[in-house]
Amino acid sequence: MTAQQCASTQAQQKQAEQDEALKDRLNKIKHKIIVMSGKGGVGKSSVAAYLAVSLAQQGHKVGLMDVDLHGPSIPRMLGITGLIGVGDSQLGIPMEFDKNLQVVSIDSLLADRDSAVIWRGPLKIGVIKQFISDIEWNPLDYLIIDSPPGTGDEPLTVAQTIPDAMAVIVTTPQEVSLADVRKSINFCKQVNMTVLGIVENMSGLVCPHCGREIELFSKGGGERTARETGLRFLGRLPLEPRLVDSGDSGVTGFLKDPDLVYAKEFEKLVNAVEQAVRAPKEAPIPAEAEGAA
Repeated sequence: MTAQQCASTQAQQKQAEQDEALKDRLNKIKHKIIVMSGKGGVGKSSVAAYLAVSLAQQGHKVGLMDVDLHGPSIPRMLGITGLIGVGDSQLGIPMEFDKNLQVVSIDSLLADRDSAVIWRGPLKIGVIKQFISDIEWNPLDYLIIDSPPGTGDEPLTVAQTIPDAMAVIVTTPQEVSLADVRKSINFCKQVNMTVLGIVENMSGLVCPHCGREIELFSKGGGERTARETGLRFLGRLPLEPRLVDSGDSGVTGFLKDPDLVYAKEFEKLVNAVEQAVRAPKEAPIPAEAEGAA
């Protein structure tokens, strides 16, 4: 056997081992949800992070995988510091937010968090697969995946690596965001990925002085798009100034504030996602019927 043939055989064997590890890890995860957006800046990472936290607070075993390799923000938003360690099995040990929530991000693999990750497609594909195969995930009820905006290498790798992943698509109400959301919907159709529904984020701001709602980015666009495309409308989340400080400082206590409109609406969103996961193939409930119920 030539050196080239030997190298090829070793590469095939290594690939087979990784494929087996991927299958083994994924078999221990009940529900896999990728949080997507067609455009950046719509609050997708916030939805992914707080969805994972909320599910964990309900007692579910949850993993949060940040595959936004060029702009990871999950550890900072959750107040997670330090680096991923290595266990006795030589697998990476996820960071822990609490006893029910494990987190993996490229941010927790960089000694300098300000380092730029300058990678092409093949490297990114390999790392995302390693985030599953080479990490010692506990058996999970949910794996929430925070994907970068658009329909590039990262969401495509997730779709191809996790064939039963389902999508939650986040948008803001205005048309410039909705146009890209429709591309995300078409992406899911092309890769045969179930869409659990659409979230309308930054949907109105309650004035802290007079209590009136201000439609900064319009309102209702996400709901209308869901209706037009036959998808579930999972809910709308208002702009909330407290999220700025909370996200920067890694605080999530506001999710339990009974007086905060955002917390109330997010609880509805979590319930809608859980309902959609239980019956992903059912026809969505029209928004008019939901409002009349």
